[in-house]
Amino acid sequence: METQYDYRKFAILYVDDEEKSLKGFARAFGDEFRIYTATNAKDGARLIEEKKDEIAVLMTDQKMPGESGNWLLQQTARIQPRIVRILATAYTDFSDAVAAINDGGIFHYVNKPWDPAHLEAQLRRAMEFFLTQRENEQLAQEKLEVLRHLLVADRLVSLGMLTAGLSHHIRNALVTVKTFLDLAPSMMQEEKSETTMIRNREFWVDYHKSVLGQIEKINNLLKDLWAASEKPATRTTETVNLRTLVTETVAALQAAVTAKQITIENLLAEDLPAITAERAKFHRLFELLLKEELASLPAGSKITFTAQVLGDGAKPEIRVQITDNGPGLSAEKLQCLFDPFMVRADAPSEYGIHLMGCFFIVHHHGGRIEATSEEGKGTTFTLHLPTLPPSSLTELNQGILQKSRLAEQVWGGVRPPS
Repeated sequence: METQYDYRKFAILYVDDEEKSLKGFARAFGDEFRIYTATNAKDGARLIEEKKDEIAVLMTDQKMPGESGNWLLQQTARIQPRIVRILATAYTDFSDAVAAINDGGIFHYVNKPWDPAHLEAQLRRAMEFFLTQRENEQLAQEKLEVLRHLLVADRLVSLGMLTAGLSHHIRNALVTVKTFLDLAPSMMQEEKSETTMIRNREFWVDYHKSVLGQIEKINNLLKDLWAASEKPATRTTETVNLRTLVTETVAALQAAVTAKQITIENLLAEDLPAITAERAKFHRLFELLLKEELASLPAGSKITFTAQVLGDGAKPEIRVQITDNGPGLSAEKLQCLFDPFMVRADAPSEYGIHLMGCFFIVHHHGGRIEATSEEGKGTTFTLHLPTLPPSSLTELNQGILQKSRLAEQVWGGVRPPS
């Protein structure tokens, strides 16, 4: 079946200093195409600047007062190179045609007076070329996004399995360490004098508490990551008010917030749509985010929560932003912010696990988490949260595979934008 194109989705700009020619062009092709016109090259360039995302085809006369058609073709190639360019001239100067091809990258050369039937066919071809090129670029971009999602999904599964295995083996190893530490004080007492024994007992008691605290911290970190990476067994029916949840989370961390003199401003509106999600996991999401901020921000910093609703369909999305006024991050650190194996200079024991836990929770809800930062200007975490989770555990993966199959037919012939 022949492919159908919407020739009015984008416009054609015709530039000519002859008013009669402009009127004839609009009359001949105005029913089939959206038409813009201009009487000189500078006005044409201004229109392209203003409507560069609306214009698909430029057709320009060569000989005009002021700047020439070739000048306009070159400006168009600079402003919006995707616009298909056609040169129309009553002059048969070969050098003009060569310059238009070499400098303006023209699609076609039309002699004036133009034949309406022939020109209509050329305009159709130019519009179809533009629409096909645009569609191929969109498919190529979708393919790149698909590959990124597949890589992320593969890493999520690998990290989840790795975490489960690490937790089991580390717990077993730590039981042995704990047993040794429990026995060590009594072993030391048998070998030392009373004075030395007292001194060693104090040392071992303090050391014992320190080690037990580290053991608990390791267990909690692994438990957090394992719980966050675990997909929900069934679709939840719990609803969450984000403003209330953030308020409760801040209250739970108030001691740490106060100790570091951090100011937290909750600007989430009460009437934000409720999110259908596991309340415990979303509470953990904001807790982990705040813990990350508390660990990295200097004393006296400020954290602000804002949100807005995006989309008005059956599944609107809530975009939550957590912004701080801290020192910010370099581009290199920002790239691996959600990597649990990146050792942080300010908290080397955390290994980014807090943020990886956040990543898992948001991912399994069908959303995404991003971060932007600039050194000296703070960091912003952005959560894109659908009001409803995926209808099934495989919904996201199925969508990715469908897009992948759709794009596969053109992928080989399309070069992704650099």
